[in-house]
Amino acid sequence: MEKSMANINRFRDDRNWRQFHNEKDLAISISLEASELLELFQWKQPEEVTTAQLERIKEELADVLIYSYMMADNLNLDIDTIIEEKLQKNARKYPVEKSKDKKEKYTELS
Repeated sequence: MEKSMANINRFRDDRNWRQFHNEKDLAISISLEASELLELFQWKQPEEVTTAQLERIKEELADVLIYSYMMADNLNLDIDTIIEEKLQKNARKYPVEKSKDKKEKYTELS
């Protein structure tokens, strides 16, 4: 992840774009790029898109990840740490014995 972050920052800094990448605008950009990813699937079966538009999926997913990495970097957050913390929270919400083979939200698990 460090290599990716260094490459992202170099790309940004070579263009002097850091001035435009505040947390609000990065959050907006994450949402916009995620919407573009969703749009690929609109009104289609998943297989249609993953077969015919894999390159576009990769591009839109990369955009979401790039902006996400940039936001984490702006806030001095370690990506591995915040992911591990979230996985631990999710493990408490979704214990295997209650959630295995189920799609319900944690508030609906019995």
